Amino acid sequence: MARYTGPKGRINRRIGVMLYEDNGAVKALDKRKNPPGMHLRSRRPSNYGMGLREKQKIKYYYGVSEKQLRRYFDIAKHSKGNTGESLLLMCERRLDNVVRRVGLAKTRPQARQGVAHGHFTVNGRKVDVPSFQVRPGDVITVRGSEALRNYYRGNLVNSSTQGLEWAGFDSDTMTITIQSKPGASDISLAVDGNVVVEFMSR
Repeated sequence: MARYTGPKGRINRRIGVMLYEDNGAVKALDKRKNPPGMHLRSRRPSNYGMGLREKQKIKYYYGVSEKQLRRYFDIAKHSKGNTGESLLLMCERRLDNVVRRVGLAKTRPQARQGVAHGHFTVNGRKVDVPSFQVRPGDVITVRGSEALRNYYRGNLVNSSTQGLEWAGFDSDTMTITIQSKPGASDISLAVDGNVVVEFMSR
Protein backbone atom coordinates (compact mmCIF):
# COMPACT_ATOMS: atom_id res chain seq x y z
CA MET A 1 0.00 0.00 0.00
CA ALA A 2 1.52 3.32 -1.07
CA ARG A 3 0.01 5.57 1.57
CA TYR A 4 -0.80 5.10 5.25
CA THR A 5 -4.56 4.77 5.80
CA GLY A 6 -4.60 3.53 9.40
CA PRO A 7 -5.36 5.42 12.64
CA LYS A 8 -3.79 8.86 12.32
CA GLY A 9 -3.90 9.62 16.03
CA ARG A 10 -1.65 6.65 16.66
CA ILE A 11 1.02 8.13 14.40
CA ASN A 12 0.79 11.54 16.06
CA ARG A 13 1.15 9.95 19.49
CA ARG A 14 3.98 7.63 18.48
CA ILE A 15 6.13 10.34 16.90
CA GLY A 16 5.02 13.09 19.27
CA VAL A 17 4.34 15.63 16.51
CA MET A 18 1.05 16.75 14.93
CA LEU A 19 1.66 15.24 11.50
CA TYR A 20 -2.05 14.69 10.82
CA GLU A 21 -4.49 17.55 11.40
CA ASP A 22 -7.79 15.66 11.68
CA ASN A 23 -9.76 16.38 14.86
CA GLY A 24 -9.25 12.93 16.34
CA ALA A 25 -5.57 12.92 15.43
CA VAL A 26 -5.03 16.32 17.05
CA LYS A 27 -6.72 15.21 20.28
CA ALA A 28 -4.52 12.13 20.42
CA LEU A 29 -1.61 14.30 21.54
CA ASP A 30 -3.68 15.73 24.42
CA LYS A 31 -4.99 12.48 25.82
CA ARG A 32 -1.85 11.02 27.32
CA LYS A 33 1.83 11.62 27.29
CA ASN A 34 2.77 7.94 27.08
CA PRO A 35 1.35 5.22 24.83
CA PRO A 36 -1.33 2.89 26.26
CA GLY A 37 -0.12 0.05 28.46
CA MET A 38 0.53 -0.83 32.08
CA HIS A 39 4.20 -1.62 31.96
CA LEU A 40 5.96 1.33 30.44
CA ARG A 41 9.66 1.32 29.74
CA SER A 42 11.49 4.54 28.98
CA ARG A 43 14.43 3.88 26.75
CA ARG A 44 16.70 6.12 24.80
CA PRO A 45 16.34 5.64 21.03
CA SER A 46 19.37 4.46 19.07
CA ASN A 47 20.90 6.48 16.26
CA TYR A 48 19.06 4.19 13.85
CA GLY A 49 15.79 4.78 15.70
CA MET A 50 16.25 8.55 15.63
CA GLY A 51 16.99 8.50 11.90
CA LEU A 52 13.99 6.30 11.21
CA ARG A 53 11.72 8.58 13.22
CA GLU A 54 12.86 11.70 11.34
CA LYS A 55 12.39 9.94 7.99
CA GLN A 56 8.92 8.75 8.99
CA LYS A 57 7.98 12.33 9.88
CA ILE A 58 8.54 13.35 6.26
CA LYS A 59 6.63 10.37 4.87
CA TYR A 60 3.54 10.85 7.03
CA TYR A 61 3.49 14.66 6.95
CA TYR A 62 3.71 15.04 3.17
CA GLY A 63 1.90 11.77 2.37
CA VAL A 64 4.70 10.32 0.25
CA SER A 65 5.56 6.66 -0.19
CA GLU A 66 8.94 5.13 0.54
CA LYS A 67 9.59 4.88 -3.20
CA GLN A 68 8.76 8.57 -3.76
CA LEU A 69 10.95 9.64 -0.86
CA ARG A 70 13.85 7.59 -2.20
CA ARG A 71 13.42 9.21 -5.60
CA TYR A 72 13.44 12.69 -4.04
CA PHE A 73 16.54 11.73 -2.08
CA ASP A 74 18.38 10.57 -5.22
CA ILE A 75 17.60 13.90 -6.90
CA ALA A 76 18.62 15.88 -3.81
CA LYS A 77 21.96 14.02 -3.60
CA HIS A 78 22.93 15.27 -7.06
CA SER A 79 21.73 18.83 -6.58
CA LYS A 80 23.79 21.75 -5.28
CA GLY A 81 23.55 22.79 -1.65
CA ASN A 82 22.45 20.95 1.47
CA THR A 83 20.97 17.54 0.58
CA GLY A 84 18.51 17.45 3.48
CA GLU A 85 17.26 20.94 2.70
CA SER A 86 16.87 20.11 -1.01
CA LEU A 87 14.88 17.00 -0.09
CA LEU A 88 12.45 18.95 2.08
CA LEU A 89 12.09 21.76 -0.45
CA MET A 90 11.02 19.24 -3.10
CA CYS A 91 8.31 18.07 -0.71
CA GLU A 92 7.23 21.68 -0.11
CA ARG A 93 6.88 22.26 -3.86
CA ARG A 94 4.37 19.42 -4.28
CA LEU A 95 1.05 20.68 -5.66
CA ASP A 96 -0.99 19.11 -2.86
CA ASN A 97 1.23 20.76 -0.24
CA VAL A 98 0.82 24.18 -1.89
CA VAL A 99 -2.97 23.77 -1.94
CA ARG A 100 -2.89 22.97 1.77
CA ARG A 101 -0.44 25.72 2.69
CA VAL A 102 -2.54 28.50 1.12
CA GLY A 103 -5.61 27.24 3.00
CA LEU A 104 -7.74 25.68 0.24
CA ALA A 105 -7.82 22.40 2.16
CA LYS A 106 -8.06 21.67 5.87
CA THR A 107 -5.60 18.78 5.75
CA ARG A 108 -2.99 17.43 3.36
CA PRO A 109 -4.97 14.23 2.63
CA GLN A 110 -7.91 16.47 1.66
CA ALA A 111 -5.65 18.53 -0.60
CA ARG A 112 -4.26 15.36 -2.16
CA GLN A 113 -7.78 14.11 -2.89
CA GLY A 114 -8.80 17.41 -4.48
CA VAL A 115 -5.79 17.37 -6.78
CA ALA A 116 -6.28 13.69 -7.66
CA HIS A 117 -9.91 14.43 -8.61
CA GLY A 118 -8.79 17.10 -11.08
CA HIS A 119 -10.06 20.14 -9.18
CA PHE A 120 -7.04 22.29 -10.12
CA THR A 121 -5.32 23.52 -13.24
CA VAL A 122 -1.70 24.63 -13.58
CA ASN A 123 -1.13 27.20 -16.32
CA GLY A 124 -4.55 26.37 -17.77
CA ARG A 125 -4.01 22.58 -17.93
CA LYS A 126 -5.71 20.13 -15.59
CA VAL A 127 -3.26 18.42 -13.26
CA ASP A 128 -4.36 15.39 -11.24
CA VAL A 129 -0.94 14.36 -9.91
CA PRO A 130 -0.49 15.44 -6.24
CA SER A 131 3.31 15.17 -6.50
CA PHE A 132 3.47 17.71 -9.36
CA GLN A 133 6.38 20.09 -8.68
CA VAL A 134 5.39 23.74 -8.97
CA ARG A 135 7.83 26.31 -10.35
CA PRO A 136 8.10 30.11 -10.23
CA GLY A 137 5.59 31.60 -12.65
CA ASP A 138 3.08 28.76 -12.38
CA VAL A 139 -0.56 29.81 -11.98
CA ILE A 140 -2.82 27.36 -10.13
CA THR A 141 -6.57 27.81 -10.38
CA VAL A 142 -9.60 26.01 -9.00
CA ARG A 143 -11.47 24.62 -11.98
CA GLY A 144 -15.04 23.45 -12.38
CA SER A 145 -18.38 24.86 -11.29
CA GLU A 146 -19.07 27.77 -8.98
CA ALA A 147 -20.26 25.26 -6.37
CA LEU A 148 -16.79 23.71 -6.32
CA ARG A 149 -15.18 27.13 -5.97
CA ASN A 150 -17.53 27.95 -3.08
CA TYR A 151 -16.53 24.68 -1.43
CA TYR A 152 -12.88 25.72 -1.48
CA ARG A 153 -13.80 29.23 -0.32
CA GLY A 154 -15.45 27.60 2.69
CA ASN A 155 -12.23 25.71 3.43
CA LEU A 156 -10.34 28.99 3.16
CA VAL A 157 -12.53 30.62 5.80
CA ASN A 158 -12.08 27.71 8.22
CA SER A 159 -8.38 27.25 7.56
CA SER A 160 -5.73 27.95 10.20
CA THR A 161 -2.97 28.66 7.65
CA GLN A 162 -1.58 32.12 7.03
CA GLY A 163 -0.58 31.78 3.38
CA LEU A 164 2.84 31.56 1.78
CA GLU A 165 5.52 34.17 1.26
CA TRP A 166 6.64 32.53 -1.99
CA ALA A 167 3.13 32.10 -3.42
CA GLY A 168 0.44 34.73 -3.82
CA PHE A 169 -3.26 33.90 -3.54
CA ASP A 170 -6.24 35.78 -4.99
CA SER A 171 -9.43 34.73 -3.20
CA ASP A 172 -11.65 36.44 -5.81
CA THR A 173 -10.36 34.39 -8.73
CA MET A 174 -9.26 31.43 -6.55
CA THR A 175 -5.82 31.62 -8.13
CA ILE A 176 -2.41 30.79 -6.66
CA THR A 177 0.63 32.37 -8.31
CA ILE A 178 4.04 30.86 -7.54
CA GLN A 179 6.29 33.90 -7.19
CA SER A 180 9.60 32.25 -6.27
CA LYS A 181 11.15 29.04 -5.04
CA PRO A 182 10.71 28.29 -1.33
CA GLY A 183 13.72 28.74 0.93
CA ALA A 184 14.93 27.00 4.05
CA SER A 185 12.77 29.28 6.23
CA ASP A 186 9.66 28.21 4.29
CA ILE A 187 9.89 24.53 5.28
CA SER A 188 6.80 23.81 7.36
CA LEU A 189 7.99 20.59 9.01
CA ALA A 190 10.40 20.66 11.94
CA VAL A 191 12.74 17.81 11.04
CA ASP A 192 16.50 17.26 11.18
CA GLY A 193 17.39 16.93 7.52
CA ASN A 194 20.98 15.91 8.24
CA VAL A 195 19.82 12.95 10.33
CA VAL A 196 17.49 11.89 7.51
CA VAL A 197 20.32 12.11 4.96
CA GLU A 198 22.61 10.04 7.17
CA PHE A 199 19.88 7.44 7.67
CA MET A 200 18.96 7.18 3.99
CA SER A 201 22.62 6.99 2.94
CA ARG A 202 23.08 3.65 4.73
